[in-house]
Amino acid sequence: MLTLVTGTTGEVGRRFVPRLLAQMQPGEQVRVLVRDESKVSRFAELGAQVAVGDLRDSDTLGKALAGADAVVNIAASFRGVPDDEARAVNRDGALELGRAAVASGVRRFVQVSTNLVYGAGRGRPHTESDPHVPGGRLWGAYPEAKLEAERGLLAMADLDVRVGRLSFVYGEGDPHIAQSMRWAAHWAATQRLQMVHHADVAQGLLRLLYAPGADGRVYNIADDAPVTTVELHQLNGLEVPEDLHDRPDDDPWHGIVSTRRIRRELGFRPLYPSVWTAADVGAL
Repeated sequence: MLTLVTGTTGEVGRRFVPRLLAQMQPGEQVRVLVRDESKVSRFAELGAQVAVGDLRDSDTLGKALAGADAVVNIAASFRGVPDDEARAVNRDGALELGRAAVASGVRRFVQVSTNLVYGAGRGRPHTESDPHVPGGRLWGAYPEAKLEAERGLLAMADLDVRVGRLSFVYGEGDPHIAQSMRWAAHWAATQRLQMVHHADVAQGLLRLLYAPGADGRVYNIADDAPVTTVELHQLNGLEVPEDLHDRPDDDPWHGIVSTRRIRRELGFRPLYPSVWTAADVGAL
């Protein structure tokens, strides 16, 4: 089995690939698609094949997918990028990769998505069968582009697609917890952020990649204990503003998801059930 992984120089990809390589069985291979070969020398040292090129270039995709059996598409563009770029990478690039995978005879495709596709809250944790609700606190075109990519990929014939919707990713030196204060500094005290550690992102994606009978399924990947705005201040060593508790929380279920499906169907159990568990062992 040869697996092609995209987005390998990003925060998620560069932590996922070593874990994928570490659990390879005899006869399995990993190939990474990158624009700059110099950034993935350590992957090559660990045994990965390297394909150089752009996700949006059809010639590159044909070469990168040659002989591949599976794809894990982690490539993403978000947080402050123009809407056109968000759509080009998160939607158009993913769909082009899916079409190229079909043409190359690839059977299995793991698409990394986001829990932001749910939009506004439902008064309970979001489940994978919930429809998307436009509006809410969304980050530009990113969530909509990811949702459109999901729909397009799942509709492709002859392609076994599995979708993993990630919560807010953190851990292992990732700067996301500090970056969260760009938004959390303006939140109500009780507003919550559901998170997932990089180790559990990798666990979830590996389960999606290898599980039999998961084709056409969507799975939330998250920890068990969303953190409040107060806790985010504490995690970042910041003083809690005096007016924090006076701010209204208009949508307390925004971004909160259920992990029941991935637990029951794929046996997922977070290695870090909460950010405090990770903090206790120095895994932030």
